[in-house]
Amino acid sequence: MKEELLQLAEAMPKAELHLHIEGSLEPELVFKLAKRNQVQLDYASVENLKAAYSFNNLQEFLDVYYAGMSVLLTEDDFYDLTWAYLQRVHEEKVVHVEIFFDPQAHLERGVPLTVQLAGIHGALEAGKATLGISYRLILSFLRHLPESSALETLELAKPHLDQIDGFGLDSSEKGFPPENFQQVFAECKKLGKPITVHAGEEGPPEYVWQALDLLKVDRIDHGNRALEDDALVERLAKDKMTLTVCPLSNLKLCVVEDLKEHPLLTMLDKGLHAMVNSDDPAYFGGYLLDNYRALIEQLPVTRQQLHQLARNAFTSAWLSDEDKARHLAAVDEVFAG
Repeated sequence: MKEELLQLAEAMPKAELHLHIEGSLEPELVFKLAKRNQVQLDYASVENLKAAYSFNNLQEFLDVYYAGMSVLLTEDDFYDLTWAYLQRVHEEKVVHVEIFFDPQAHLERGVPLTVQLAGIHGALEAGKATLGISYRLILSFLRHLPESSALETLELAKPHLDQIDGFGLDSSEKGFPPENFQQVFAECKKLGKPITVHAGEEGPPEYVWQALDLLKVDRIDHGNRALEDDALVERLAKDKMTLTVCPLSNLKLCVVEDLKEHPLLTMLDKGLHAMVNSDDPAYFGGYLLDNYRALIEQLPVTRQQLHQLARNAFTSAWLSDEDKARHLAAVDEVFAG
């Protein structure tokens, strides 16, 4: 049974909706870009850097994550980063991606938003043309910075809205509730762009409520701890609110102690619209297919549940109804065999 599911996971078309492009920065590319840009790293070798990828919580990961970004300085750097990710997932039959980038983390280092966008968007367009991977690009605000910084970043972004498809909120969750960002997301809504917010990963169910009621989100990223609140579960199911779940990330950051305890199947059983993603694959030991494989190996996933997860990824995507129907038909064809 597991072998059949693994084969289906490999064969089915896939969409990824929760991917931080900076989190796909592999150690080998870190050293390549450091050499190109003459950036001095705190790690002597690729192996030393990989050894640092051992985290007890979200904040420990973020410390290493932001340090790794120091090598991203030019348009070519952002292009190479994004292109490497697209090539990797193309081999896994990923046909649609919706990726986050964190402009404030680069602006703080003096890298203009125009440089970031030119590199990332250029690679995404190349991926669409040569690999057949459609995309949406999500500008994500950093919640550990004040809302004033987010508002300043939004003003910088407004001349480039043709390249930005939505807005998000990520970084350290504990102590930085969604309610702190009501003004900036109200402005995003006025621009007619969809919103997705990290909530309920390490933060409490209350953060998910705030994302829903105060920020008026279109998706919830993670959402694990929503299961602690029955009324919240009922609300999420009723609203068909998508949860972009990241199993290997949850394991690596100790959100769950064992993948056998991961709540993804419970979410499905409760009628929640959950789907699978990789989050920060270079740091968490797996791209999208690795996450599917790990779930199949560690949880009693059924053929029907795997089919549902694959479909949920496309029905949750910010795609036209026509494109969704085309991708769903391709998924159904794989499972019809």
